[in-house]
Amino acid sequence: MTMRLRMPRIRSPHWLYPEKSSHLVFFWTRVAFEAAVTAGKAGNIMTAQAHDTTTLTGARPARRADAGTVRLSQRDIDGLLLCGEHYGCPYDLLAAALRVEPERLPAIVARWRRAGYAATGRLGPGPGWCWLTRDGMTATGLRYPALRPSLGRLAHIRAVLAARLWLASGPAWDQGKAWWHSERRLRADQPAAGRREHVADAEIHWPSIAGSPYAGQVWAIEVELTPKPLARTTRIMGGLLAPMRYAQVIYLTAPAAGPVVTRVAAALPPGEQARVTVRELPPSALGAELAR
Repeated sequence: MTMRLRMPRIRSPHWLYPEKSSHLVFFWTRVAFEAAVTAGKAGNIMTAQAHDTTTLTGARPARRADAGTVRLSQRDIDGLLLCGEHYGCPYDLLAAALRVEPERLPAIVARWRRAGYAATGRLGPGPGWCWLTRDGMTATGLRYPALRPSLGRLAHIRAVLAARLWLASGPAWDQGKAWWHSERRLRADQPAAGRREHVADAEIHWPSIAGSPYAGQVWAIEVELTPKPLARTTRIMGGLLAPMRYAQVIYLTAPAAGPVVTRVAAALPPGEQARVTVRELPPSALGAELAR
């Protein structure tokens, strides 16, 4: 008489997936995550017949609470906000703003696309661009229209962003805790009745903190890529210098636009001349055709 003993089915333990400690923001996406652990065949452990085998099938682990999410760090949030405030960002300047190597940026913006918050593409010569979708505007709390940057403004958008990064790299920026008020925000804050007057490309606000040489001041930033008619430049500069509207008006110009701006500034009364600064744009602001 031969007896056959069969092993009872055994469930394998759930695997633990240790999480790295970090302060991250979780956003749901359509990405699905599924993990299963299946144990292989266990051979003859205990049997009265040499050829009897028992198959062990592992149980599925418990679903993680953050399964199916793209986890965004503070760096991600800063980058999304930058894209929203500046209409969009070219890849090279976005990488510089986030302080990452350019080769890493495609993977970063790909995660933003998977989350549904950003769109990317080549809009003209040079690097690719990233801009926010409607869901991206909602997630960041920005109430701007979700639009792809217009082709006619790509050069100007790039120059303004490069000017911001250049100004923010100076020691006075950190010491004075300055912050940038974008043209997009200025237009959104301005009542419809007052939109006929010129809007600066940006404002720099200096908080009223002890030890800051610019405490409480607001500066206007004007980026000029191409020369305007003398009369128009005079009118714009005069409007920005209207009774203490701005403590300082900073013009950052491409080589072609500099002479007109300098000429208008030199014709101002001495008291107003002291409130105008004219400088060349940093090289990163200009495309090859504008740098010549």
